[in-house]
Amino acid sequence: MLGLRPAELAVYEVLVDSYQLGLDELCPAAGLAEHVVRATLRSLTELGFVHQVEGLHTAVAPDVALAAYFLRREDDLRRERLLAGALQVRYERAAGVRAPADLVEVVHGAEAISRRADQVMRTARHEVRFVDKPPYAKAPTSLHPVEEELLNRGIRFRGIYERRALELHDLRADLEMGLSLGEEARVVAAAPTKMILADSHLGLIPLYSTETTLESAVIVHRSALLDSLGALFAKLWDDAVPLSLPGQPASTEVSIADARLLALLATGLPDRSIAKQLGLSYRTYQRRLHRLMDELGAQTRFQAGLRAAARGASSLLPPQLPE
Repeated sequence: MLGLRPAELAVYEVLVDSYQLGLDELCPAAGLAEHVVRATLRSLTELGFVHQVEGLHTAVAPDVALAAYFLRREDDLRRERLLAGALQVRYERAAGVRAPADLVEVVHGAEAISRRADQVMRTARHEVRFVDKPPYAKAPTSLHPVEEELLNRGIRFRGIYERRALELHDLRADLEMGLSLGEEARVVAAAPTKMILADSHLGLIPLYSTETTLESAVIVHRSALLDSLGALFAKLWDDAVPLSLPGQPASTEVSIADARLLALLATGLPDRSIAKQLGLSYRTYQRRLHRLMDELGAQTRFQAGLRAAARGASSLLPPQLPE
């Protein structure tokens, strides 16, 4: 807390509450041994939190002590950022002559993969792109804290969701929160692989997974392979159906009711489930579906969603999955 060690914080809080104490009173009040309190008072004095007058120890006013302390911290952070930038330049210079095997790192185990995914996203300065599909290294329960943090900092997020992912209720809540913070999301019937791309310098893709577990992944550094992953994402993005939050305006070319139907089609839900979601009889739903497919020149249900997006229905209402 405040960059102070626990003993330092305990002693400073006692002095803030008491204003001024001698060593004999301070030790029991802080619940610390005398040698610990002596060492702590020396460090607090050096940091500018405490001063001594005639054998009594007095707390420096927090607004004064903390203002000076934060200025020192800012100077330290500025120097550390400069060092980090210099190290990055050196790293990128060395990466240009790295052996091919050094352009990828293999990570094993769900916990390690989840941790490295966080690290990859945190390297982004402009944009994070990702493809989301089961299985997961860590089951989604809420919006990923790293995504929330980066969205709040103005980092762009573009996500492509496989329709199977939207069948998970926890993921749906995650998606809706992300959309409310500015995430751009689209859905495809099937995605070839999961991936996370941070700007154009780092990526993560699965190496080996089963239907239920993600066992190993590959960190991909700047290379032709990473460029290929970026091109794959761009192709999937162009072919995917946009999603948005309920209540956002629908396209002027597609009615709100038809936009909802098209968005639900893109998720791959069964026709009877879609009809129920729309509050339509199955026969009425079938008539509306065939009319839309004829208007769009679509041969399949999913193709209808894609063609609607291509014709400008970029504000499709999001699918509302069955309870």
